[in-house]
Amino acid sequence: MKITALTENTSSREDLGSEHDLSLFIETGETRLLFDMGQSGLFAENAEKLGVDLSSAELAVLSHGHYDHGGGLPVFLEINDRAPVFLSRYAFDECHNAEGKYIGLDPKLKIEPRLVFTGEETELSPALHLYACNEREPAHPIDSAGLTVRRGGEVVPDGFRHEQYLLIEEAGKRVLISGCSHKGILNLLDWFAPDVVVGGFHLMKRPADDSLAPCAEALGKADTRFFTCHCTGLEQYRWLKSRLPALGYLSTGQTIEI
Repeated sequence: MKITALTENTSSREDLGSEHDLSLFIETGETRLLFDMGQSGLFAENAEKLGVDLSSAELAVLSHGHYDHGGGLPVFLEINDRAPVFLSRYAFDECHNAEGKYIGLDPKLKIEPRLVFTGEETELSPALHLYACNEREPAHPIDSAGLTVRRGGEVVPDGFRHEQYLLIEEAGKRVLISGCSHKGILNLLDWFAPDVVVGGFHLMKRPADDSLAPCAEALGKADTRFFTCHCTGLEQYRWLKSRLPALGYLSTGQTIEI
């Protein structure tokens, strides 16, 4: 399995752009797929420079309904004229950041015929499954980090019902792909017991100090390899890395093989 970061907050090459977003191109033994589309068309520009053919993707997955993961959706639909895009049935919730700014998807996209709205569990193939985990009990508190959603005329803390996770089972390994892990990286470890996790941990609003120690301890005890990025935060990543030398970071232009 190969996973290439088309866009992420940082870049490994001067000729590849980066912005606050995430887009991964995943090649398994059976399929090629795009996981998230960043906030603009930058992921497609980088893909061309990296020799990644987005038109070859057989499907796409949107991890959750935030602009920095789905803003490039129209670009992907234009480049690739056949792949279905799997996203939560709640992906068009009215999401806002802590300052009240709208950070959701363009509601005009909701009528796109290739969008496939998912529920609690969706089988893409025998080796590929999407899970929302909205019906699973979290052992650790879910921190909204100030993010909110407008529902029924009321603004409430976001419980991230619009988020989903991709589990790939291949060659005896369970690989979990998570855009931002808003429901908590420790909850994901409890729910999936993955061999590998790739994605953001959403720690960027947390101080990079000993308050992260419980997280570092739990990650260290897990029999799991981690490749983080995006919303983990660079300072937070460096703090965790000092306690977890095996923790990896996936930057724009880099490819990992699992």
